[in-house]
Amino acid sequence: MQGGEGFDTHAHNNMEIVSIPLQGALEHRDSTGRHEVICTGDVQIMSAGSGIAHSEFNHSENDPVQFLQIWIFPKERNITPRYEQKTFPESGFHNVFQTVVAPDNSNALWINQDAYLSLGIFDENKTPSYAMRREGNGVYLFVIEGKIEVAGEMLERRDAIGLNEVSLIDILVKEQAKILIIEVPMK
Repeated sequence: MQGGEGFDTHAHNNMEIVSIPLQGALEHRDSTGRHEVICTGDVQIMSAGSGIAHSEFNHSENDPVQFLQIWIFPKERNITPRYEQKTFPESGFHNVFQTVVAPDNSNALWINQDAYLSLGIFDENKTPSYAMRREGNGVYLFVIEGKIEVAGEMLERRDAIGLNEVSLIDILVKEQAKILIIEVPMK
């Protein structure tokens, strides 16, 4: 999103919305009166629940912002809308997957779903594995930066792969890589 641009006020309901700035900062306003800035290193979750209106803008008038926004169907519908954000220093996910969103981890942001989002930055030639948290879940693995091999496929910057019916995912890091893993129910 270019400097000074954004999305005017619009409504959502019954959706779990996770925002992860990759570069720059997003400005968030919503119908609960909340006004926040979400910076690189932060993760934000908004449970739209029974309904919320919000706007998002590039916090800078000049510099672009790059961010991921992930939408996940909720486990329970029509909950009271909620918002939470947290800073996760990169040192916490150097050569390890750190869970940043989960239904059952007090160190992560809570989500209204049996879903897990984990981030990791791995050095070249590392061989991390990801163990599935729940039977019946699938995984969407997204390479933010770098180059990896997973499930016999070579993935580079902004490539992704979906996997299901697995219990462990083995990864070979070909070039230093920043990886996002999104584990969600398949049904």
